Amino acid sequence: MTTARDRAVDALRAVAILGVVLGHWLVTALVVDDGTVRVASPLRAVPALAPASWLFQTLALFFFVGGLVATRRAVGARPGHRAWLSARLQRLFRPVVVLVAVWSVIVIAATLWAYVEPGGLAAALRSHTVLKLVASPLWFLLVFAALTMAKPIVGRLHPAWPLVVVVLVDLGRFGLGAPAWTGWINLAAGWLVPFCLGAAWSRGAFRSRSSAWAMLAGGLVATVVLVRWFGYPVSMVGVPGQGISNLNPPTLAAVTFGIAQCGLALLLMPMLRRVMLRERPWRAVTAVNRSAMTIFLWHQTSLLAVSLLVPGPLAGLHTAPAGPWWLAARVVWLPVFALVLLACRALFHRYEQQPPAPTVTPSQPSASAASR
Repeated sequence: MTTARDRAVDALRAVAILGVVLGHWLVTALVVDDGTVRVASPLRAVPALAPASWLFQTLALFFFVGGLVATRRAVGARPGHRAWLSARLQRLFRPVVVLVAVWSVIVIAATLWAYVEPGGLAAALRSHTVLKLVASPLWFLLVFAALTMAKPIVGRLHPAWPLVVVVLVDLGRFGLGAPAWTGWINLAAGWLVPFCLGAAWSRGAFRSRSSAWAMLAGGLVATVVLVRWFGYPVSMVGVPGQGISNLNPPTLAAVTFGIAQCGLALLLMPMLRRVMLRERPWRAVTAVNRSAMTIFLWHQTSLLAVSLLVPGPLAGLHTAPAGPWWLAARVVWLPVFALVLLACRALFHRYEQQPPAPTVTPSQPSASAASR
């Protein structure tokens, strides 16, 4: 693996981000009943749609690419890596500060508004449901940042070790009666598996297509077995009201599915490299990557803005997802969500960019020159 930029890796990152966004927009329904706001999902109303969630659960790809990039950047001088890590963390968390600031203002304004007009939009904006949706992307960033910072420790860790931890945790909580809170150990261990796979990839592993096929086939077979015979949910995203979620916290089925995704990504790399030689696809991927955190952080706000501000009830937006027809109606709203997200990107994208380094003008002598 060379240190030269691989456009296919950028394409994988863009696919991961857009998969999460599209998945949330398709399966998250904000329903207002008697002044209360709740989240519903077509995956609960129509369980037969659950396998479709496998197309949009792409978080493992982001950790896979994250492990690759973090390990590859760590090669070379340590000061250079520290500078890269600092810039990386700033890019992750500077947009978070902006999101929190904007929503703090919204909540304060809604609280004051509630004194004049109780209920309605003011109550919705302050509801636990709305605030939970806004904050839901933050857990991902915290785990991703923690693994990135821990790269010197976990960078050479074999992926089998965190996988064993996930197996033991699930065995304990599902088979041996361990407390449910032990499942949150998998929040780190589960996503550490694709992160370590990415780190191994950066060191030259998976050069043969046979290893990628083994990951894809083995991960898929394991996932199907876990779902079919061990009671794991079919859906790879959270479903309101479902007893067990594959995602919160991650289960063994989510991890094996992520391994399959990593294998598929490796198999698609040659094709992606060819596609990325074309100008238009590369420009699109570049646009997504330059605004990756803005897109990720504000996509739920875009969904909420349309759902709460557009008067209704309208099919696919305000109505409860009672059948496949609701999903067909929701597809019509996707361009509207995208337009609002583009507006959020235009407003907040600049906070994701690294500020330019200060320059020394000829009229300002350097400190060493002044001391001579």
